[in-house]
Amino acid sequence: MTIYHADYCWLGTGVARNVRIEATDGRFTAINPDSSGEADIRLPGLVLPGMANAHSHAFHRALRGRTYADRGTFWTWREEMYRVAAALDPDSYLRLARATYAEMALSGITAVGEFHYLHHGPDGTPYHDPNAMGHALIEAAREAGIRITLLDTLYLQSGVDGRPLEGVQRRFGDGDPQRWASRVAGLSAAPHARVGAAIHSVRAVPAHHLGELADRRPLHIHLSEQPAENEQCRAVHGCSPTELLDRHGVLGPHLTAVHATHVTDPDVKLLGGSGTGICMCPTTERDLADGIGRARDLADAGSPLSLGSDSHAVIDPFEEARALEMNERLASRRRGRFTVAELIAAAANHRAIGWDDAGEIAVGKRADLICVRLDSGRTTGAEPEGALLAATAADISDVVVDGRHVVADRRHTAIDVPSALASAIRGAIA
Repeated sequence: MTIYHADYCWLGTGVARNVRIEATDGRFTAINPDSSGEADIRLPGLVLPGMANAHSHAFHRALRGRTYADRGTFWTWREEMYRVAAALDPDSYLRLARATYAEMALSGITAVGEFHYLHHGPDGTPYHDPNAMGHALIEAAREAGIRITLLDTLYLQSGVDGRPLEGVQRRFGDGDPQRWASRVAGLSAAPHARVGAAIHSVRAVPAHHLGELADRRPLHIHLSEQPAENEQCRAVHGCSPTELLDRHGVLGPHLTAVHATHVTDPDVKLLGGSGTGICMCPTTERDLADGIGRARDLADAGSPLSLGSDSHAVIDPFEEARALEMNERLASRRRGRFTVAELIAAAANHRAIGWDDAGEIAVGKRADLICVRLDSGRTTGAEPEGALLAATAADISDVVVDGRHVVADRRHTAIDVPSALASAIRGAIA
C-alpha cells in the first residue's frame, strides 16, 4: 500500500483539502478528506485524476513547428505528414512513439488512444510480423509508463469516390475488411494495452463496409473534420457523413467521433440522440484552421465529450480543456460555457478509449493521479478550483499511473524526454 497526502484534491464535484489517498496493487482503496498523519508521498498542490488523450497520431509529433512555410492549408500539411509517414519503420517508430508518450506522461496523460493506420512497409508490403508497427506502439507506451488503446484503423481507399490508395497511402491499407480483421486478430495486447478499432473516415472506407465494424468496442472515426469531406459525401451518397453512419448502424455509445467540426443541426441530433461520443482536438483544429466545433450543442444533445492532442502541435491537456471553453466563448460571445467539472470530466474521459475503471479519484478505480503545483508563475494566486484555467503541463510535478510513480519533481523517472525526442525526430525526418 502507498499513502499519498494531497493538499488539495479534486473529488468529482469539487476540491477537498488535506486528502489522504491510499492505493494498493494499482487501485485506490481509501479516500479520506480532512485527514492528517504520515504519508509515503506528499503532493503539495492540486491533485487531479490522470488525463486521457483520446486521439493521437504519434508520428505527427515529428511535424511540430515544421509546417508553417508559405502559410499552407490542411492539405499541404497532409503532404508533409505523408513524407514523415513514408520514412518510418518499426524501430524508428518505436523510438518516436516512446518519446512522444513520455512527453504525454510529463503532461499528465496516463492513457492514450492511438489512432493507428501506419501498418505496412512503404510500398504496402506487410512486415514479417504484419503487426510490427502496432506492437512498436504498444511497447512504446509500456516504456513510457502509460496505458494505450491501440485503435487499429481500417483504411481502404483514398476518397469517397472510391479512388484506390496511392503513394504512401498504400502502407495504410489491408485490401478489405476481412484481411484487416485477420491481421488485427494477431495483435498481442498486454496489461497496459487494449486493442480497439477505427474507421479512418467515410472517405477511406466504402459505405457498404462501414457496418462491418459496428460491433467493435471501442470504435473511433474521423468525422466531418473538413467541409470538403461533407461536400464529397453529399455528392456521392446524397447525405452527410453522420447520416451515412446512421444508415449503416454505426452510431452509438461504443463509437467516438473525432472532431465533428462541421456538423449540421440534424447531425447533432443524430449524434447526441444515439449517445455517440465526441472527441474534440482544439489545439489541432486551430493549428490546421479546421474551424470551431459545436461542443456545447453536442454535449447538450447527449454526446459525452473527450479530448485529444491529435497532431501534437501541443501536448497539454490543460490547454485542450481551456481551448474547449475559449473556443465556445469566441463562437458564442458568452463566457462560462462549460463548468470546471465538465472540463475535467472531458479531459479525464478514459471511457472513450475503453478504460472504464479509470478517470476518477475514487475507491476501486485505477490509481492514476497528477499533481499540479499552485506556486508557479502561472498558478500563484489562483484558487485551487481555478487552476485548470491557469495551469499548463509545465506545472505538473508528479504523475502516478496504476500506482507507479512515472513523473516525480517534473521529471520522467525513466526517460530523458527532450533528448529522446530530439534523437527520434532526427531519425524520423532524416
